[in-house]
Amino acid sequence: MDEDERAVLAEFVASRAPALIRVAYLLTGDRSSAEDLFQSALSKVIPKWRSIRHADPEGYLRAVMYREQVSWWRRLRRRRESPVGVHEPVVTDPAGGTDLRLALRAALWELPPAQRTVVVLRYYEDLPEAQVAELLGCSVGTVRSRTHRAVTRLRQILPDSELLEMRR
Repeated sequence: MDEDERAVLAEFVASRAPALIRVAYLLTGDRSSAEDLFQSALSKVIPKWRSIRHADPEGYLRAVMYREQVSWWRRLRRRRESPVGVHEPVVTDPAGGTDLRLALRAALWELPPAQRTVVVLRYYEDLPEAQVAELLGCSVGTVRSRTHRAVTRLRQILPDSELLEMRR
């Protein structure tokens, strides 16, 4: 990789890393795991940078992150480990939506990883079902059923949430 490509890559990472780490956080539920996921995906993208930099490097990196997360939760399903004592720093919210966001984050974390991933891709990333199916390596029907089960479960966990009412 020559100096110009390194500079473009460094600029891309500096400008897009915060948004990509936020997506990774929604997928993993943990800041350090989100950073690990981002770095793991980035390490797979860097060798291909020359061929993807003129196309859609962010889309490519996101796809790698989604696939990495799917691989991680498949491995975790076999190991059955869970984080203990995860504490997030308290941040004041001038908009006043903190309670809703905290409740939604907690509810998302109660979903199985496959359902949580589909919800993040469909509603946070706003991807169509076909693209989610392609990213996760499953059928559109699987995406639909996981989405339906996840939203149904979220409605059980958060029955009075105005956020979920908008999706009905």
